[in-house]
Amino acid sequence: MSALELTVGWVAAAVAGRIVSGDPEQVIGNIVTDSRGLQTGDFFIALRGARYDGHAFAHDALGAGAIGVLVETNWAGRAGAVAIIEVGDTTVALQDLAHAVREATETKVVAITGSAGKTTTKDTIAEFLSVSYRVVKNKGNLNNHIGLPLSLLQLRDKPDVAVMELGMNHPGEISTLVAIADPDVRVWINAGDAHLGFFASPDAIADAKAEILEAAEPHDVLICNADDERVMARATHFAGRTVTFGEAAGATVRATDIEDRGIDGTRARIATPAGERVIDTPLLGRGNLSNVLAATAVALEFGIPLDTIAARAAGLRASDRRGAVQRLRGGVTLVDDSYNSSPAALRRALEVIASDSRAARKVAVLGEMLELGAHSEEKHRDSGRAAAAAGLAALFAVGGPPARALADAAVDAGMPRADVVYFETSDAAAAPIAAALRAGDVVLVKGSRGTRTDVIADRIAEEFA
Repeated sequence: MSALELTVGWVAAAVAGRIVSGDPEQVIGNIVTDSRGLQTGDFFIALRGARYDGHAFAHDALGAGAIGVLVETNWAGRAGAVAIIEVGDTTVALQDLAHAVREATETKVVAITGSAGKTTTKDTIAEFLSVSYRVVKNKGNLNNHIGLPLSLLQLRDKPDVAVMELGMNHPGEISTLVAIADPDVRVWINAGDAHLGFFASPDAIADAKAEILEAAEPHDVLICNADDERVMARATHFAGRTVTFGEAAGATVRATDIEDRGIDGTRARIATPAGERVIDTPLLGRGNLSNVLAATAVALEFGIPLDTIAARAAGLRASDRRGAVQRLRGGVTLVDDSYNSSPAALRRALEVIASDSRAARKVAVLGEMLELGAHSEEKHRDSGRAAAAAGLAALFAVGGPPARALADAAVDAGMPRADVVYFETSDAAAAPIAAALRAGDVVLVKGSRGTRTDVIADRIAEEFA
C-alpha cells in the first residue's frame, strides 16, 4: 500500500493555514519539530513552549535543508521561494495535521489510558498484533499533546494498526488526545493515584481518565478493567460495545488459578470467548498480568488465535526500566523499575518481591514519588508500612522529606532501624547501596523519574556485571 503523500497545500488545508510562499504542490518529507538532525526535504513546525520557542530555530531549519516551515502569524523571517505556512497556533496546527493524517488512512487506532502500566500494555498489544498486522506505536513516551500527534504522523505509511498510549496529569488532556486520535478501540487499564497532587481525589483522577469514553460511536469498542471499581462505574456511560478483563467473575477475559512466581513472573488460566488456555508470562506481578489480559482482549478483537497469544505471552520482555529483571554476578538479581513510581504501582512491585521464595535477602531501593501534592507524606508513610510488610532485609529510601517519612514509617511498622537507610539523592546513594548488596540478593529499584533512581540501578548493574 502506497504511503500517504503530503504536499504543502494539503498541509495548509489540514491546519487551516495560509501559504505565504512556496509551491502548494511541493511534496514534503518528514515532519519535524526539532531542527537538530533535520534532513534535506523535511518540513519544520516551530512549536512554542514554556521554556523554548521553535521560531528561533526556523531559519536554522531552512539552512539545514528543510523545504518549508510552519510558523505562527507575524513570524519575522521570510525566505524567498521556500514554503512558509502561517497559523495562529502551531501546537494546535500539529494536532490538526495529525488528526487529518489519521482520518486520511484506514489504519485502526487502539488508544490506551490508565494510571500505571500504559507502556507495558502498549508494547504487549503491539507484540500480539504484529503476528498478523503491520503495527506502529508511540515512540518512547511520546504520549502527550505534542508527542501523540508526532506519533500519529507514522500513519503516513498506512500501517494496519496504530497502538497509542495517552498520557495526562491534568483534566481535559485525555479529551484533547481522544479528539486527535479518534480511536476505534479504547483501552482503560486502571485508575490509580499517580499525579494525585494535581487532583482533589482519586475519583477526580478517574473522572479525568474517563475522558477516553468521549465522542464514541456505536461501532467503537471499550476494553476496561473489571477489577477496578472506579473504571467500571464510569464505563457504563460508553456509547459503544464494552469488553472487560480481570479476575472478577463475569469478566470477558478472566484470569483464574493464578500462580505468583515472584521474579519469575506469573502463570494463570485465561478464560475467553475463544476458549481457555494457561498463559505463562515472565512479566512481574498481578499488575502486569492485568496488562496481559487487556492485551489479550484487544488481540481477540483483531482475530488473533488464543494459542498464538499464549505463545507470545511466554516470550514477553519488560519495557526498559519498567520491571526489567537483570541476573547479575554473584547471584544478585536486579529488578529495575526505575522509570516511574506511584503509591499503587509501588505496592504491586513490593508484592512481587514479597512473593519471591528463592532470594537470600530481599532489598528495596525506594525513591520519592513526585506529583502527590498535599497527599505526599501520607502516601509515603503508607508505602513505608507496605515495605515493612514485604519481608525486606534492607530498605533504602531516597529523596526529600517524603522519602524520609517512608523510611521512618517502615521502622515504626517493625523494621529494625539498622536495616533502613535514608539518602537525600540518588547520586549519594548509588555507591553505598551497591556496596551493601550481598550474593543472592534480590533488589528492587523504583522511584519517580525526577528522583533519578535509574542512577542507582545502573551502579548496581555495573558493580555486579
